[in-house]
Amino acid sequence: MNMIRPTIQHRVHQLAGMMAHIGLAAIASMVLAFSLGTPYLIHAESASPAMTKEQAIKLGEDFGIIVGEVDEEIRDFLGLERAKGVVVFEVIGGKPAALAGIKPRALIKEINSVEVTTLEDFGLALQDALPTENFSVATYEPSDPDNQGISGGINFHFVRIEKS
Repeated sequence: MNMIRPTIQHRVHQLAGMMAHIGLAAIASMVLAFSLGTPYLIHAESASPAMTKEQAIKLGEDFGIIVGEVDEEIRDFLGLERAKGVVVFEVIGGKPAALAGIKPRALIKEINSVEVTTLEDFGLALQDALPTENFSVATYEPSDPDNQGISGGINFHFVRIEKS
């Protein structure tokens, strides 16, 4: 028993030292690995950089769309079931979003297979996708009562950004 206590104390000390340098998700992984007695399984993962709503809106403008979160008023106007997601208010002509065929009133569902439910999700996904210069954007476009016979549905837009 006397040999176990110093080993546990050493591992706790190692854990405390590592906690100062990594994010909460990595700490949870470390606790699990330590509890299993396998500290060699631990690897530090960098936490996703924080994204503000303002940064996400700015990235959207760079991409060529003016976006906002879906609230109850927008949900009712678009005839959506839930007030969740990111809606396109305006498309800026000549920018990648317009060239890809994204339309106003569309709901951004995913960017490069990354689900988008908040402005922060949108910003992080777009931030990762823009440097690739080729990515996809899935949108839901609700049916328009003025265009009878055309129903809403999921559309995939393929984005290609030309290098200057």
